[in-house]
Amino acid sequence: MYLLYSALLTLWLVVTLPYWFLQMGRHGKYRAGLAERLGKVPKRLDLSSSKPVIWIHAVSVGEVLAVSGVAAKLGHRFPDYRVLVSTTTDTGQKLARKRFGEENVFYFPVDFAFAIRPYLRALRPRLVVIAETEFWPNFLRLVAQSGARIAVVNARISDRSFHGYRRFRSWLTKILKSAAVFLAQTEEDRRRLAEIGAPADRIEITGNLKFDVSPPEPPPIVASLRSSFEHAGASPILVCGSTVEDEEPLLLRAFENVLASHPRAVMILAPRHPERFLQVAALLEKLGMRFWRRSLWNGQPLAGGVFLLDSIGELAALYSLATLAFVGGSLVPQGGHNIIEPAQYGVPIIVGTHTENFRDIVGLFQRRNAVRIVGPAELPLAFMELISNEAERTALGRRGAETLRDQAGATGRTVAALEKLLSSPAK
Repeated sequence: MYLLYSALLTLWLVVTLPYWFLQMGRHGKYRAGLAERLGKVPKRLDLSSSKPVIWIHAVSVGEVLAVSGVAAKLGHRFPDYRVLVSTTTDTGQKLARKRFGEENVFYFPVDFAFAIRPYLRALRPRLVVIAETEFWPNFLRLVAQSGARIAVVNARISDRSFHGYRRFRSWLTKILKSAAVFLAQTEEDRRRLAEIGAPADRIEITGNLKFDVSPPEPPPIVASLRSSFEHAGASPILVCGSTVEDEEPLLLRAFENVLASHPRAVMILAPRHPERFLQVAALLEKLGMRFWRRSLWNGQPLAGGVFLLDSIGELAALYSLATLAFVGGSLVPQGGHNIIEPAQYGVPIIVGTHTENFRDIVGLFQRRNAVRIVGPAELPLAFMELISNEAERTALGRRGAETLRDQAGATGRTVAALEKLLSSPAK
């Protein structure tokens, strides 16, 4: 079974090789950490210490943020252990190195034995913690064979993944037996995990770690923009974050309506993917809209246009400046993005109808009337209604912040489960 999987994975990589080279050449993606991905353990980890290792894997930025509290508490409760973190994406790697130190962070190896074994020999982990649903067959098999315990935390099964996983249930049942515990976000995730083959007696519900994520320390840009807006009398401020292709035209047309009534309004527009920054700048030029690029902005007063956030890692803190926020990937069928970041600041939130990737979070906020869900045709009206109705805007933001506070506690429950796993004998 595993030989067939490895053969198919090899074939897939060979067939898609031109795509990977194109991404490396055009956008610089996947180039960083290539040697580490192929099994070269970086010297910066300094594994001369005899401390046992807890290996936490977090794919990208969202997962790094989610497990940060868990990593910190594990380090505090188990001072004789060393906590190391791996990521898949470059953006996740940058954030993880900032949070945990370069000497404790590395790129996750590709799912081949030749790339995984060097890490298992060098790290000798006692516990491997996987955030959400990174079910790499060879990795899980080899970790289990090494004697390390495996825990899947903040586990969720999206609608899209669920249908795919069910087709391979007979194989997944064997793979998922490698994990000692699955800590699910919700009852629905527990049900789906069991249905795709996870042992039902190993699944617990601990909640969503992302509800426990603290707002980031504000970078200097926050104070600079606040001062600029105040100096220019800019208002309202719309923060449109994590937008994807085909969404920006819809948002910019809606913003044109806002500008007609509020000529000193500003939209902070943050595309999800850095490789699209130039594309969105070209769109703004084509539309003839006044705009400033974050990378070229020198601090001048801003009003009556679009501030294109062509940077990484600043969006979350900039939600604090918003009169209202739109969270992208949801006006078009991309599954949506996380609405927790603006909720942390009590900012009223608007999303589109495509929020499948965050169904539970959005559903919870919707049940508490703490988010506004609209289609493309309704978007301009939703902007105008909330801008003109301060009482409703304030109430919507307050309900979002209250919803967030009521869901806290997943980090403590997750750490307690991992502590129990570390202290219990392997079966």
